[in-house]
Amino acid sequence: MAGEASDTPEQAPLSSLLDKIQQAGQHRESVSLGAILDSLGRRSFAPFLLIAGLVTLAPLIGDIPGVPTLMALLVVLSCVQLLAGRNYIWLPAWLLERRVSRERFTKATRWMERPACWVDRLLKRRLVQLTRPPAHLPVALTCLLIALAMPPMEVVPFTANGAGLALTLFGLALLANDGLMALLGYALTGGTLALVIVGLA
Repeated sequence: MAGEASDTPEQAPLSSLLDKIQQAGQHRESVSLGAILDSLGRRSFAPFLLIAGLVTLAPLIGDIPGVPTLMALLVVLSCVQLLAGRNYIWLPAWLLERRVSRERFTKATRWMERPACWVDRLLKRRLVQLTRPPAHLPVALTCLLIALAMPPMEVVPFTANGAGLALTLFGLALLANDGLMALLGYALTGGTLALVIVGLA
């Protein structure tokens, strides 16, 4: 189900996810969002958060104007469908067809390999009451709040990176059944939204 965390989280979840992403749209000059999501499947909420978070954080991709807003839309659509109880996340064709060049995509994913290995060593199954249903619902609501705040973050320095990291933490929490990552995600969300409010005041 889209909102469920696995009872037996896979080893090295972030590195495994990157391996799958790197296979997306092979032998093409550009990679679409649809190809990336199809490489992961659309029945789990966690990969959607991870994709949105990692893309927002990644150099060469996340720095493209409009990308944080595009990722925010991805999160909004997935969160709303999760909260509505859907088991399969639908996205409009125009969003799935958004593309990035193969060269930029490859450089960004290779840059993330070493940090992914480091993060995987930190992940472990703990505080699972913060990741198992119904705990995924407050996670979805928090991520929805982050996504709604992301467009103005494009004009407040560094806040989009904070939002991307928070989404990544929540995705890792659900993927690895790691409640500590969820707690860190909540804390980072509060800090990032406070910076946005101060920056726009």
